[in-house]
Amino acid sequence: MTGLGRVHSVGLNAFAADIIEIQANISSGLPGVTITGSVDGALREGKDRVRAAITNSELKFPETKVTIALAPASLPKQGPGFDLPLAVAVLIAAKQASTSRLDGTVMLGELALDGRLRPVRGVLPLLLAARDAGFERAVVPLANVAEATLVSGLDVGGAQTLSDVVRWMSGDVVLDTVDGEPVAPPAAVVPDMADVAGQAAARQALEIAAAGAHHLLMTGPPGIGKTMLASRLPGILPPLGQEESLEVTAIHSIAGTLPEHHPLITAPPFVAPHHSAGMTALLGGGTGMARPGSVSRAHRGVLFLDECAEMGPKVLDSLRQPLEEGLVRISRRDGTAVYPARFQLILAANPCPCAPAHDVDCVCTSVQRRRYLGRLSGPLMDRIDLRVRMEPPANSALMTEAGESSAVMAARVAQARSAARERWSSDQWLTNAEVPGSALRQRYRPPLAALAPVEQALRHGRITARGADRALRVAWTIADLRGADQPEADDVVSALMYRDRGGQL
Repeated sequence: MTGLGRVHSVGLNAFAADIIEIQANISSGLPGVTITGSVDGALREGKDRVRAAITNSELKFPETKVTIALAPASLPKQGPGFDLPLAVAVLIAAKQASTSRLDGTVMLGELALDGRLRPVRGVLPLLLAARDAGFERAVVPLANVAEATLVSGLDVGGAQTLSDVVRWMSGDVVLDTVDGEPVAPPAAVVPDMADVAGQAAARQALEIAAAGAHHLLMTGPPGIGKTMLASRLPGILPPLGQEESLEVTAIHSIAGTLPEHHPLITAPPFVAPHHSAGMTALLGGGTGMARPGSVSRAHRGVLFLDECAEMGPKVLDSLRQPLEEGLVRISRRDGTAVYPARFQLILAANPCPCAPAHDVDCVCTSVQRRRYLGRLSGPLMDRIDLRVRMEPPANSALMTEAGESSAVMAARVAQARSAARERWSSDQWLTNAEVPGSALRQRYRPPLAALAPVEQALRHGRITARGADRALRVAWTIADLRGADQPEADDVVSALMYRDRGGQL
């Protein structure tokens, strides 16, 4: 018996997806299965899963030589998501499945030994690539239907077993298109800013950071409210736009961190790794092609590093590239993985190792204090827009009325973000933090009087050229918060003070 079967699928190469053509050829020879095309170990093991799934689905696996090729062969392919198209290609070659519905169809899914379909990661970016390549239909495991239907312009069918797919190809059944009744996702519970007593300067800095997506460093003794403020930041951030939601959801789909029944992420993510996290956990990595790390899972959201002075200097310095470029590149044996990483960095640190409630009680030497915060290198600190030193509140502050609520602050932040988005809409920048320095100095140049403080700071060596650009971005945000059309000299001075005054370490 001879025959040839051809099925299309989609393969994930880091954040990029490519169309993969799977061909199965049955020819005379000794029984056996050979898989070619730069496949990894999990995919090579797929031949055993495919054989068992076909047999247990009351179908017959060919008893001759079977050769399966995944093209293009130059692209690395990994994971069990090719099991379903592998099995269908073999069944077509063995004349046990119809080809009438294969035109314009891609298939994804892992097979269990009894023929059931298991969910796979990365369905959203895979199907977005399939739609852009001109495909009209997709067959996925039923557990992935909720995520797959986020892709508009693509007919999605969910199957529970391999037998369901074979019967669908013959026109005997209709695949499910809805995974249960749609239920609104539960509202995220975010603590309110009103819970924080005092700390007016830190609250204002956090509001500016939220309005412009700026990076912030908070220093102060333990128990003063650094973590409280950072954990309440998501409550004042505006929701993600449609394109942002799909982009963030795609990253979390690859990482395998999507909720099962509510896959679309509409709120900015808040990622807070432990201070013992290494470079791989922060940037991404793993065997084969690298997976997204904390900086990518925090894309369009917040990356909070508590006790950042306890982290290794090399780990902290690895953040310099994603902070500057908005993406992270991870080189591995199988190639270079590129993931988006446009996040807002919030750092919190104690002033010294002993961290007393009052500085007068510190027992650390001057060398120990310098070495402790010296882990935050100069080039990294130059990329931090706002620095605030938090002091213990007065005794009466804890007993006074609560400060502004998150809802009040969120309204001002949303208004400032809307003004910035409208101003930069022609260049497709979403926040002030994304605007290049060249645009700030040329096309959107503030009045000369407003630039005078920056020029003076540059002349005296208090800031670098990068620091000047970042100060201008913060000045634009301060102007947006007060409803001005452009920053004035006072806004620029305030932005420079956040780099010099509050951030004295």
